[in-house]
Amino acid sequence: MASPERPPALNDRPVVGILAQESWPPRTQHGSNYIVASYVKFLESAGARVVPIRVNRSEAEYERLFYSINSLLLPGGSVDLQKSEYARAAKFLYHLAIKANDRGDYFPVWGTCLGFEELLVLVAGHNMLIKSTGTTKVALPINLTSGAARSRMYHDFPLWLLQAMTTEPLAAFSHILCLPLEVFQKDEKLKKFYRLLSTNKDENGLEFVSSVEAIEYPFYGVQWHPEKNAYEWKPNSGYPHSHNAVRASFHFAEFIVCEARRNQHSFENDVEETNALIYQHRVTNAAAFSCFQQVYFFD
Repeated sequence: MASPERPPALNDRPVVGILAQESWPPRTQHGSNYIVASYVKFLESAGARVVPIRVNRSEAEYERLFYSINSLLLPGGSVDLQKSEYARAAKFLYHLAIKANDRGDYFPVWGTCLGFEELLVLVAGHNMLIKSTGTTKVALPINLTSGAARSRMYHDFPLWLLQAMTTEPLAAFSHILCLPLEVFQKDEKLKKFYRLLSTNKDENGLEFVSSVEAIEYPFYGVQWHPEKNAYEWKPNSGYPHSHNAVRASFHFAEFIVCEARRNQHSFENDVEETNALIYQHRVTNAAAFSCFQQVYFFD
């Protein structure tokens, strides 16, 4: 297994794959699946390039892409965690990542919101999430656990920024489902696989898990959206745009990309790489028909 604690040679041309998900009306008129552009900008801000991983593709294509990219990001969204094409692709790629790390091929996986929930469901083997209240389009401070400062995810955060994250509303939450802390603590599979890094409470006082990292794998997840702080600007969104909120966002982006730099996968040639990168696709101004500023659509 590739140890999360032992840095190998670094890759100075990291490529992160972002998994797309199914569109629904009125987005379907633009494409059958999509990736929100803020995730792309988020990763590019830390020095990565992005490859879109479309849904409704064969396992052979997913496997070929897996061995060409250096990390996987499972983004937020609203599709089914077990029956959607997003879930099917995420499960296949997740198991490839497990096998790769087990044989010493360091491959990180990051999940945001829906992606975070997907990583929990994949480990537990069932959907144990419940509805939360008052956690949509709201910024909150997070409650870091005692071990968070020593975790891989938060290790390089300045102390002042960790303190700000616990006292200022820097985390942009926009979710309906959550994993109650009590459920996590009683689930042996989850406790064995993940280290709890933070929790939050909804408006009714339900305490839920808000960030984790795998104990033996470079897998990470947050229930909130660090990409929104710098790149989503619709009025009344509830997303934080303060100086500290943006700085926190960039620290998460840098962490994800630094993890990707530890992987040595590559495309077979420059032409194949160029054709796979998201630069080949046009971004759409989606503010008029969605909650996002810009979206990439694919067929």
